[in-house]
Amino acid sequence: MREEIEKTIQVLKRGGLILYPTDTVWGIGCDATNAEAVDKVFALKKRAEAKSLICLVSDFKMLNQYVEEIPEMAYDILKYADKPTTIIYPDPIRVAMNVINDDNTLGIRVCRNAFCNKLLKKFRKPLVSTSANISGEPTPLHFNEISQTIKDGVDYIVDFDRDVKNNKPSTIIKLDLDGKVEVIRK
Repeated sequence: MREEIEKTIQVLKRGGLILYPTDTVWGIGCDATNAEAVDKVFALKKRAEAKSLICLVSDFKMLNQYVEEIPEMAYDILKYADKPTTIIYPDPIRVAMNVINDDNTLGIRVCRNAFCNKLLKKFRKPLVSTSANISGEPTPLHFNEISQTIKDGVDYIVDFDRDVKNNKPSTIIKLDLDGKVEVIRK
């Protein structure tokens, strides 16, 4: 695993795109602080920039580095969540502007996949994570279902967890600093 993480980090540092396993489905990813890399993700997915992306972080400490003020409720939601949960936070900081939604929010998930979490800790920056498909097409639930277009469009394909089938996207919850909670996807 260590060698695979090192190879992946070298690609990320160059502003490249990766295809990698997450705690939900295989994702297209890049350095979430690199606007040019984020543009490449939108281009590969043929996705309108108005559609937001999510980012992955390794833990609460990293989360605190990329959100101005975390609503207190977020910690309880994440502590008791029984499946991967993405929270949309107000006022993200230190990420590329083109990863931030028009309403100045950003969906971030603390990732619990072993490979992905170790990659995030070693890279020390959040990663963009979006499903490994062209926008509008079905989300692949297994590595073998990812289209050749996507595989050819990334700079590196992680050689780890390729035989694991994930069939559940994350729960998505939007939190406001005033305590408002909105469940976007269960």
